[in-house]
Amino acid sequence: MDEHKVRKLFFERLEHLSPEAEYELRHPDYVMEMPQSGERIRGRDAMRAFQEAYPNPPTIQPRRVVGSGEVWVVEGRSDYGDDRVFDVVDIVEFRDGRILRETRYYAEPFDAPQWRAELVERM
Repeated sequence: MDEHKVRKLFFERLEHLSPEAEYELRHPDYVMEMPQSGERIRGRDAMRAFQEAYPNPPTIQPRRVVGSGEVWVVEGRSDYGDDRVFDVVDIVEFRDGRILRETRYYAEPFDAPQWRAELVERM
């Protein structure tokens, strides 16, 4: 995938797509893994069913996209609307111009320890 297409996908389109539209972006052999929960979704039909069954899908705000060729990494924020916001890293692999595989990692924000306050820059 070229960089322009990937950036357009993650910054312009993916934030506003429906499960039906996302289905078309996925390769027939699509797999999504979430190592922290030990879950795997195999197949774009299964992913579409997962999305349609999700009771309150989060909004996702991409922050940065880096990569080249067929492997890209997306950093972003996932807001569940109930004061739960997670930083997310999604490793995305493409084949034939479609998303073949995703590996998603979620991190809950935490308060930094006081001992390092003078050693770091706050974001």
